[in-house]
Amino acid sequence: MNFIGNLIWLIFGGFAAALGYVFGGFILCLTVVGIPFGMQCFKIAGLVLWPFGKKIVSNSNSGGCLSLLFNIIWLFTGGLYTAAVHIVFGLLLFITIIGIPFAKQHFKLAEISLTPFGKSVV
Repeated sequence: MNFIGNLIWLIFGGFAAALGYVFGGFILCLTVVGIPFGMQCFKIAGLVLWPFGKKIVSNSNSGGCLSLLFNIIWLFTGGLYTAAVHIVFGLLLFITIIGIPFAKQHFKLAEISLTPFGKSVV
């Protein structure tokens, strides 16, 4: 079922969303300061590409204060907007019965797009 869900997700927008995250990651990696943020974009792009069957877990060595600082910067420079978009799409997909599994994936993506530092995709 995970393969079928991922395939449907990929065809109906997952590939385009992943390309957006990859493009943003490349843009952020152009500067030395943006490299940590670009790496988080690549992590999210991998999850956006194949979200079914994956979980988000907190790292045991989450980075402490630096991770918190980067999450705050991420939150105010696009994380809040990205999470809001995923929440809106999740709410729209919850209207139909067929869309419920895809809505759950959007809510999972909203979680990691809000605060990606200190989290891993398993």
